[in-house]
Amino acid sequence: MTMHRSLELSFVSLALALGAVAWAAPEGGTLKIVSSLPRTGSANAQTTTIVNGIKLAIDEVGGKVGEWTIQYQDMDDASPQRGNWDPAVEAQNANSASRDDEVVAYIGTFNSGAAKVAIPILNRAGLVMVSPANTYPGLTKPGQGEANEPMVYRPSGKINYFRVVPTDDLQGVQAANWAKDLGVKRVFVLHDRELYGKGIADVFKKQAEKVGIEVVGFEGIDTKAPNYRALVTKLKATTPDLVYFGGTTQSNAGQVAKDLRSGGYEGKYMVPDGCFEQAFIEAAGADNLNDNTFVTFGGLPPEKLTGRGAEFCSAYRTKYSADPEAYAAYGYECGRVVLQAIARATSKDRKGILEAISTTKDFDGVLGRWSFDANGDTSSQLMSGQTVHDGKFEFVKVLGQ
Repeated sequence: MTMHRSLELSFVSLALALGAVAWAAPEGGTLKIVSSLPRTGSANAQTTTIVNGIKLAIDEVGGKVGEWTIQYQDMDDASPQRGNWDPAVEAQNANSASRDDEVVAYIGTFNSGAAKVAIPILNRAGLVMVSPANTYPGLTKPGQGEANEPMVYRPSGKINYFRVVPTDDLQGVQAANWAKDLGVKRVFVLHDRELYGKGIADVFKKQAEKVGIEVVGFEGIDTKAPNYRALVTKLKATTPDLVYFGGTTQSNAGQVAKDLRSGGYEGKYMVPDGCFEQAFIEAAGADNLNDNTFVTFGGLPPEKLTGRGAEFCSAYRTKYSADPEAYAAYGYECGRVVLQAIARATSKDRKGILEAISTTKDFDGVLGRWSFDANGDTSSQLMSGQTVHDGKFEFVKVLGQ
């Protein structure tokens, strides 16, 4: 959920330059919530269910909070040229939201690289941002990313960015521990050279070595390559019993799986939550994944949710006549967090709503009760492991238990 490092600082600089926008309290009884997610390209199926989750949360309150009418705008941060999120489009979305006097909350982004672009713009505007999917630790946690993170995203000196999903420093550790439990002794680690993918691969590698798994290779791939046959030949020579790929469906995780199997690799394949979507199975081909592919996710799959989460899934199926993808629940969670903050805010403006979100405690959410900590992270640390069976994801276990 990412972008190349060479682009990151330039777009953060752009964000800082464009983000200083004055804001006045909305008039006329309308408050607007916007989302910015990749709606063009293969991520669309996943992000459609996130958007559906947001809409469901708004529908549950009848589109009203007190005297205020809630208006929702679904923004696309992808471009046809990239077929995925685009830093220029994300900057445009963030600036547009900042300049719209009625916008009081920004739900997004899906990709952590996109968050690096948006956060400083919104921070300058005093506009709260709540992500359903960003997992790169450096966005919030000092010492977990680059030396200037996360302060570079907070030009005002205040925190405006929050997320409802656990981060990769947790997921990568649990993935390596699970690999150990699966009997893995030798692993070859691949990554997509992007913020999210390489970040979680680094964490996985460090923990794998800590628990006694030999890392026999660590290599970035060209995500635009038509195939990885030469890489598979090199990889096989190191005789790994697991290949770990840090990346997403959009950064070619499916093609890697295809070439591993066609190249004769018969060992295990493990991927993170960026591949926990039906599009990954379709891209790889079910026969290349079945019963030997393992997927980690920050939370539980929809069918395993209980309490408020189970109620959400039932309501989702009733409204949309379909099962939600994994991140749909987090879109719904973001919507509910924002709506409850609006209800609790002492003033129905950006400052009041930001303050209300920052004090979210013991929230009755889809994964149970959780709170935002001082960095804007969720206190929930629940992780799960899935496999692929008969062309579908199948829950295996809660990780770390």
